[in-house]
Amino acid sequence: MTKKIILLFAALFAAHVSAQKSKQSAQAPFVWEGTNLYFLMTDRFNNGDKSNDVVLNRTRETAKLRGFEGGDLRGIIQKIDEGYFDKLGVNVIWFTPVVEQIHDGTDEGTGVTYGFHGYWAHDWTRLDPNFGTEADLAELVTKAHAKGIRIMLDGVINHTGPETPNDASWPQDWVRTTPQCDYKTYDSTTACTLVKNLPDIRTESNALVEIPKFLADKWKAEGRYEKEMKELDEFFTRTGYPRAPKYYIIKWLTDYILDFGIDGYRADTVKHLGEDVWADFKRQCEFSFGRWKRKNPEKVLDSNPFYTIAEVYNYGINAGREFDFGDKKVNYYSNGFNALINFEFKWNAKDSYEALFSMYSDRLNTILEGNSVLNYLSSHDDGQPFDANREKPFESATKLLLSPGIAQIYYGDESARSLAIPGAEGDAKLRSFMNWSDIQSDAKTKKILAHWQKLGQFRKNHPAIGAGVHQQISSAPYVFSRGYRNGKFLDRVVVGLDLPKGKKELNVSSVFKEGAQLYDAYSGQMTTVINGRVTIDSDFDIVLLEKI
Repeated sequence: MTKKIILLFAALFAAHVSAQKSKQSAQAPFVWEGTNLYFLMTDRFNNGDKSNDVVLNRTRETAKLRGFEGGDLRGIIQKIDEGYFDKLGVNVIWFTPVVEQIHDGTDEGTGVTYGFHGYWAHDWTRLDPNFGTEADLAELVTKAHAKGIRIMLDGVINHTGPETPNDASWPQDWVRTTPQCDYKTYDSTTACTLVKNLPDIRTESNALVEIPKFLADKWKAEGRYEKEMKELDEFFTRTGYPRAPKYYIIKWLTDYILDFGIDGYRADTVKHLGEDVWADFKRQCEFSFGRWKRKNPEKVLDSNPFYTIAEVYNYGINAGREFDFGDKKVNYYSNGFNALINFEFKWNAKDSYEALFSMYSDRLNTILEGNSVLNYLSSHDDGQPFDANREKPFESATKLLLSPGIAQIYYGDESARSLAIPGAEGDAKLRSFMNWSDIQSDAKTKKILAHWQKLGQFRKNHPAIGAGVHQQISSAPYVFSRGYRNGKFLDRVVVGLDLPKGKKELNVSSVFKEGAQLYDAYSGQMTTVINGRVTIDSDFDIVLLEKI
């Protein structure tokens, strides 16, 4: 057989395997509890529209990385179109809030800061022009859905943006500015302001309030006052809620579900509001999602319900279903949330693979069964990431993407974006612009990204990784299986880590039948089960086995 024929045969075989893999991926159901979620800061990810870089007279010089850098919704769309998220195996994108922010910035003695991060709301009913338009958001959701990617928005009910000389203040029946939280009790965590000059919504109040005059005037100037007021009347008539501040904001946030068909919400500063607020929020999310599905049957992806993830600061998986305030325990899983962000994962990730995987599988399949946690190693506001100096990008990917639970890739984890920016202070260090130039030209970055991509695609194709049951097969070499069943759908995989490079043999008899043909998604090799074992000869120390 000539060399050309051999190469042709290899190419045809690889195409066959790729087609089989695509078929398998298409058959795998989307399972929220096993998702590969990508979290990005809208302003710091990709600049797709330079015409909106400077708007609303936001021209003051800011402290390092404290101003708008140009990232926007069109930038995210651009990367969806390019297939960046597909190659990374991402099936959920969560981005920071895009509602209209306060127009001015603050200056607390360390330099001017604008609301580039999205957590300083000025008007919940309108997108901020720095981020894009409603048409952009609609296009983004449509294009993501076409690729099987769900969209999760970031919801803030707890506070408005800070007061500035050039932004109207919210009325005192809407917000409080004292006392500042001391976190010693439930009340001193919920009925207080997070930080100085961050007006706190009176979410415990059911007292009736009117739309603030500045907001009514704004809507009138924009020609939509009557429409907004009519919708509010309909909302309060339908729900029977009092016209209290929290319910206005719940209405405004759930409108994004009705208008755009988003799939989930990550809720901000959850423990600083009464749990009843979140229970009401979830009910209205579910109502809006159901209504959107009925109005848009041709756009419905599947029967999954609306999904909510809570940021309950300092919650960890070992706390189980309750968060302890000291004088009161709250079960947020029973009050509006499918999953909680797991602030413990970055510490657990220092353990061995087996200690990490087995503990998470046990917790998620016992005390947390039916719910999940969102695991992360770095984020936009965690000053103690797992790999602050980006010295362990391969280990980070392996532990995060192969752990049971939802995996959150923070933008730039996959490209070792620096978390130590000279001249930046505090959380600004964590929020530099995405390092696209490294991805395009740096050989080391490309190698790191390729590792994240292989693991990410494997995770996406196999709900068993995040939502299944873990079982160690052998400790040396380290080999484990994951299994997931939902009705008639059964997903089983075998993974080997820290294996010798070159030829390696794995025992798969507990998972795959004799004679089964398997594919190693990491090296791209096929193998056959013989005497309960498979052999892979590759230059890698990892094997990701799936049945073809």
